[in-house]
Amino acid sequence: MKLRNMIYASLFAAIVGALGILPPFTLPISPVPITAQTLGVMLAGAILGARRGGLSLGIFVALVAVGIPLLAGGRGGFGVLLGPSGGYILSWPIAAFVIGYLVEKYWHKMNVARFILFNFLGGILLVYACGISYLSFVTGIPWTTAAFQALIYVPGDVTKAVIAGITAMQIKKAYPLIKKPTELQKTA
Repeated sequence: MKLRNMIYASLFAAIVGALGILPPFTLPISPVPITAQTLGVMLAGAILGARRGGLSLGIFVALVAVGIPLLAGGRGGFGVLLGPSGGYILSWPIAAFVIGYLVEKYWHKMNVARFILFNFLGGILLVYACGISYLSFVTGIPWTTAAFQALIYVPGDVTKAVIAGITAMQIKKAYPLIKKPTELQKTA
């Protein structure tokens, strides 16, 4: 792996960690707090692409697992991954990979609407599917109850998908980090 790829992956792991400085907002209806860190997940996938985006969140989750308090509220440690929020957090590398894969696949057709759509698919639907299922399993509540509780997160996450989409489009125009498919073939 090139040094540049390692730096980008590390940078976005740090960005997700920095978004954890914003305090979590906990609601009485759900044990999972509202945080800004899913914005970083969407940005990593949309800006870095599949491999680097997934790697950056893989690094982040590994750092959290060994106890570094990078999650909102200063949380960290393997116990957090086994708790109610674990499914959401563990899905982040997969979400960044999926977002990045879709962006790479449609690179030549990318616009703000597609960035937002891909952020919604990977950063919301996929994360919710994993997080709700894990929450239901860990807490023993019915899946439908966990899904109903998660509806409170939708407005904020849709806002994050829009912010990430607009930001990714601006970066694509100014300094694209993902190579176009034709550029990949020339360098291979």
